[in-house]
Parts: sequence; structure tokens; C-alpha cells
Amino acid sequence: MAKQVVVDPISRIEGHLRIELETEGTSITKAWSESTQFRGIEEIVTGRDPRDAWAFTQRICGVCTSVHAIASIVAVENALGFNPPPQAKRIRDIVLTAQEVQDHVIHFYHLHALDWVNVPDAMNADPAKTLAFAKSIGSTWKGNTIERFTEVKATVKQIVESGQLSVFTGGYWGHPAYKLPPEANLMAVAHYLDALEFQRSMIRIVTVFGGKNPHPNFLVGGMACSIDPNKSETVNQVQLDDIAGWIAESKEFVESCYLPDALAIMTVYKEYFDIGAAQPNFLAVGMSGATYGGDPNVGINESPHASVKPGVILNMDLAHVQPFDPKLITEWTSSAWYEYSEGDVGLPPAQGETTVKYTGPAVPYKWLADHPQYTWCKAPRYDGKVMQVGPIARVLLAYARGHERTKELVGIAAKKIGITPAQLNSTGGRTLARCVECVTSVETLQGIFDTFVAGLKKGELDVFDSTKWEPSTWPKEAEGYSFVEVARGNLSHWVKVSDGKISHYQAVVPTTWLAGGRDKDGNQGPYEESLAGNGKHPLVDPAQPLEVLRTIHSFDPCMSCAVHLLDTEGQELQVVVQ
Repeated sequence: MAKQVVVDPISRIEGHLRIELETEGTSITKAWSESTQFRGIEEIVTGRDPRDAWAFTQRICGVCTSVHAIASIVAVENALGFNPPPQAKRIRDIVLTAQEVQDHVIHFYHLHALDWVNVPDAMNADPAKTLAFAKSIGSTWKGNTIERFTEVKATVKQIVESGQLSVFTGGYWGHPAYKLPPEANLMAVAHYLDALEFQRSMIRIVTVFGGKNPHPNFLVGGMACSIDPNKSETVNQVQLDDIAGWIAESKEFVESCYLPDALAIMTVYKEYFDIGAAQPNFLAVGMSGATYGGDPNVGINESPHASVKPGVILNMDLAHVQPFDPKLITEWTSSAWYEYSEGDVGLPPAQGETTVKYTGPAVPYKWLADHPQYTWCKAPRYDGKVMQVGPIARVLLAYARGHERTKELVGIAAKKIGITPAQLNSTGGRTLARCVECVTSVETLQGIFDTFVAGLKKGELDVFDSTKWEPSTWPKEAEGYSFVEVARGNLSHWVKVSDGKISHYQAVVPTTWLAGGRDKDGNQGPYEESLAGNGKHPLVDPAQPLEVLRTIHSFDPCMSCAVHLLDTEGQELQVVVQ
């Protein structure tokens, strides 16, 4: 007899995600992905000045702030005809890449690693053997010392013995699926703490150009910062030297710490390259940071990855990459708490609607899956097909397109772990792909910065196109859109402007592609398929759903930030408008 299991909330993610399951024995047979937060930013920006939209849309998410701002700005620029100077685009590329590298490191160590690393077991490790283990996996991180490992071991012991696990609370530490030896656990916990220090450098890069964090300043038509190496009140030579140092630090951490850690951990958990496969269809408009205003097939991409063109991979066929057509994107509300004026149809984002129709039970609820609608997340489709987006899609696209560095890293990983590229469609594969991408991205960050500095030396200081700033220069009716490849996948913003105000706005975010529910034909979204696609995904102990966390975390969920606060009885407490 099937058993119902509810995992609510999925911990260590941004936002709120609920997973409902049916199991037979120790395997998952059915799954429902339920986003229980309403976004509604699209309605908040409607009627506003399009030059202000970015300030609202970057509050869609508390993690991916800059990327939403840039996607919004590029969409507005596409609609109104702005042409930002090259240096402004390079600054945006630096910000996008820095945030992505920071995001990937944070995800691996602070959100996902605890699915693989048994923290309390670290106090059983020998610091000298831990150092030897780190050397054996090729980790040359400067933090690998007997003194550091001894210090961290003592810290873990103190935390465990206190009974207050602090940031490590909520782990399923007694679960039999933890397989790392004590020394690997100690090393990973030490690197967890080191990563907390590392990510500050990346934040500083964003802050230099954006003025603050987590919600930096941007500008339709360019960037809000002024550049002059010789003036103290602008981005100057001192700050540029700082940025160069932070990039070097980041590159060192990613290559000497993150990469060997990820390879070593996923080698131990090799079975997860045969667990958690979702639909073998992948969509990306390029490598990480690729940014397009309008159709990527005709738009200008300033990214150094311009050689990796947009593409779609169907049925894991890496030999035949299909062309990407933005007109084939539709969003369905068959399983979501919205309604379209045309009924249960798939609407292109340019015609998309955000009309709320909640049909679920009153809060608190015990089971949502017996309702036709069970989520606030729409279900995007490409040519009617369920797609995966994110690092896995971009890595596979780059691999299929012949990007040499990506092919090299995938080859190294495949040989070390003993897998094939086809096995990247899995829990382990998504985790590994994120690491591969982080390496290529941090190397690219250096190249973008070098190009930016070279431009300054040639006198390229302009970062703003003022020709379209005044509304009098805008057409009476205009529409535009953007595509940006951000940490979690393909992001697009769609805008229409009428009489100087936003008349329509839609955002198709990466997690919508992945966390969305079933469409009209009953096709599951990627989260659902990864858990229940073949009826073999393990769940040994429903009270400790560690295997579920491993697979869902491999997608790096980032659910949309809430618009309304509700109490346990479903009553509105406060309307949040930022």
C-alpha cells in the first residue's frame, strides 16, 4: 500500500518549497513539487515607469538580486532602444559572474554539502590523517594544515557536546546513507567555514560597482557608477587593484578547494549518478552570464563565451543541438493557482497573465496532491516539452558545442569518478556540473576584468547611454525581452510599455522551469520527474528524507520571495511591498 510522505519545508533553500510523495517500500513512486509562496512582482511593476522596474524586480529574490535587475534593465533597453556603452556591459558581466561564482560556492558548501557530509563524525577524525586525505585528492588549498584541522575538530566537538548544533541543526546525522570517512568529514567542515570567508570577496566586487549589497544600484542605459582611475569619488585605481586581488583569491579557492572537494565527495557517492534523472531535455542561450536583449539568434552578446551559441538538447542527443526559438516558450497554469482569460492553455510570456485563483485548502493543510492545482509555480514548456535549465544545461550545451575547457573538465571528472557524460542527467551530475561551471566562470571573470581594465587604459570611461532617457524619445507602444543565463538557469524578463508606463510584465525564472508542476497533459516538472520518474528513487526513512534533499538540492532551488505574510490560520498579517 502506498504511503504518503510530506517534506515541508525543504530546508537550506531560498524561499519555501513543499514536496509531497507517495512511496512503495523504500522507493518513491509519485511526487508533487509545491511552491507555497506567491510572488506577484509582475503586478507590482505594472503601471510604473519602466526605468524603475529593476529596483522592484531585483526583490523577486533575496539571493539572485543583481541578475533580476540586469534582466529587467536589458528587457527595458530592448523595448525602448537603449544602447549601453561596452564598458557598462562589461561591468554587468563582472557583477553577473561574481555573483554566480559566489552563489555556486555557497550552494555547494552551505546548502548542499551537508547532504553528503556527516558533521558530528568530524570529531572522530585524526587531523594528521585529514591533511593526508586532502593531499591525496589533489587539494592544494592553503587552509589545509594540521593546526586548522585540529582547531575545527575541537570546534565541532564543543558544538556537539553542547547539544546546540547551531548552523548544523536539522541534519539527519544518524542516517545510514552518510558514507564519507571521518577525515573527509573534517576536511569538508573546515572548508565549509573557509567558504564563509571566501564569499565576502565576491560580495565586495558587486559592492564596488553597485554601491551596496544585496540590492546594488543599476541604471537603464548603462551603470549607475562613474569610472575614473584618477578620482577618489569614483571607481578608481585603488578599487580596481582590490578587485584584481579578490578575483585571484576566488580563482585560488575554486580551483584548489571546491573542485577537488566536489570530485572526491561525488566519487564516494557514485551511485547518485544513476539516481535523480529528470527529463533529458535541456535549454540554454549560452554559457553562464550570456545576456541577450531580444531574440538571442540576432541579439548582441558581449560575453566572452560568445562561441557557445544558444541551443536546445532533446533526449540527451549531444550530437545534434537544436536551434533555440524564444517563440516556442509557453507557460501553463494547469496545476497552479492562477487562471488565464483564455482558459487552460499555454501562453507565451509576452502574453502571460498573473491572475490569482487560489483553489487549495485553508492553511494549515495536510495534503495538497489530491487537488488539481497545488502550487504557485507555473509550468514553462518549450515546444510543449519539459526542459531542464541551469548549470547542467549549460555544461552539456558547451560540451556539445565543443567548448574546450568544459570538455576538458568534464573529461577529467568522468575519468576520476568513472561515469559517462550521459550520466550527468542525475543528482550527482547536476552537483558536478555546477562545480565545472564555477571553474570556467571564475576563469572567465578574470578575462572580463582584464578587458574592462584595457578599455580604461584606452580612455573608455563612458558607462551610460543618455539618448533614450527622456520619455519623449520613446515610442507610444513598445515591447522587449531579455535572456540571461544566471546561477540556476535560464532567466527571461518580458515587458510592454504603453504611454510611458509598464502595461505588461512577466518573468520566467529558472526555478519556475524546474519546480513547476504538471501541465495539461500530466507531464511532471523536473523536480517531480527526478524523484518519481522511474519509481526507483530511494527513500529509506520517511522521517529522515535525506535522499530527497540530495536530489532537490542538486537543482539549487531558489523559490520566489513572498509577497504576503500569513499566519497559521491563513490570515493575512502584512502586505510586503518593497
